[in-house]
Amino acid sequence: MRKITFITGTRADFGKLKSLITILQNDPKYHVDVFATGMHLNTMYGGTIDEIHKSGIKNVFPYINHSSIEHMDRTLAKTVDGLSLFVETHQPDLIVVHGDRAEALAGSIVGSLNNILVAHIEGGEVSGTIDELIRHAVSKMSHIHFVANDEAKGRLIQLGEYEQAIHVIGSPDLDLMRPSNLPELGYVKRWYDIPFEHYAMAILHPVTTEHEQTREQARQFVDGLIESKKNYIVVYPNNDLGSNEIIDEYKRIKCHKNFRVFPSIRFEFFLKLLEQSEFIIGNSSCGIREAPYYNIPAIDLGNRQKNRCSLPSIHNCPCEANHMLEALKLLPVMRRNAQHATDKPFGTGDSDARFKTVLDSTSFWETGKQKYFQDLVG
Repeated sequence: MRKITFITGTRADFGKLKSLITILQNDPKYHVDVFATGMHLNTMYGGTIDEIHKSGIKNVFPYINHSSIEHMDRTLAKTVDGLSLFVETHQPDLIVVHGDRAEALAGSIVGSLNNILVAHIEGGEVSGTIDELIRHAVSKMSHIHFVANDEAKGRLIQLGEYEQAIHVIGSPDLDLMRPSNLPELGYVKRWYDIPFEHYAMAILHPVTTEHEQTREQARQFVDGLIESKKNYIVVYPNNDLGSNEIIDEYKRIKCHKNFRVFPSIRFEFFLKLLEQSEFIIGNSSCGIREAPYYNIPAIDLGNRQKNRCSLPSIHNCPCEANHMLEALKLLPVMRRNAQHATDKPFGTGDSDARFKTVLDSTSFWETGKQKYFQDLVG
């Protein structure tokens, strides 16, 4: 039996990993543990470890890693320490990490330094902020890569990774996104006491490399939302440097009847709300990934998603109230573009099966733990 440890630190990366965890958990060939840390254990952001348990995930091991938001390096160090003790006890054959956060970097460090295979989900992406540096560092510390598309695969090859260690499986959150897998909208609205018939989703994350601008960006964001006079479901940012400034600005909208503000929303519930929304605005990756799947227009603000997938249904503009209001005028055109889109750059919703097929192969477990840089030829 192969022992596999998944690491999750946020509501978002759990949504990406859930289908992969589930498909292996249901196979007797594998023993699956989930090391849950980060935002999952922070009540300020909804204490989302409860959502992991409610999803039927077994063998969940909680670990509090957050110190102060201002010191991501200390959070990383604490996560490395806790995970090191965990793997010493549980002896996994494989550590699976996702994306570009400190928890993923900790997992890749602990795995590689302890001679344990590390698989990185959705490497090879590009974006703004510190996330891109972390993501590429995680890729270099990982032995195997499961990427969303050929473009991401090409970037990993540029980073010197072996092509045979890179597997294109699509984006795993699409596995959960099929409308037939989602709850009924009325049930979701009643659960979260959402009175709106028509609404948009709004999420603003801090850009850590622009920390000195975060307060002003948050103020502009809130100003634009208020001035638009539309209904919004607002979700708290990630717990990165600058999140306190954003949350502080949200105090201005909690008294407005056309806003509902939540620290967190259960992933499938969030997807249902997104699927039925008029549009999404902010700088979350779900405007780039999930929104196009549902043919929902996205107004992407600032630099956080810079250089990521660009589609006719996505409009990028500065995080300033006047630019936001101008972008809203483009929604009819963006909506038509979304409805006629045929490009599926992040897969078709079968990432879990593709992932398991790779792990079921004998060659996967023969992957060497000694990595060598592969030079580009020609």
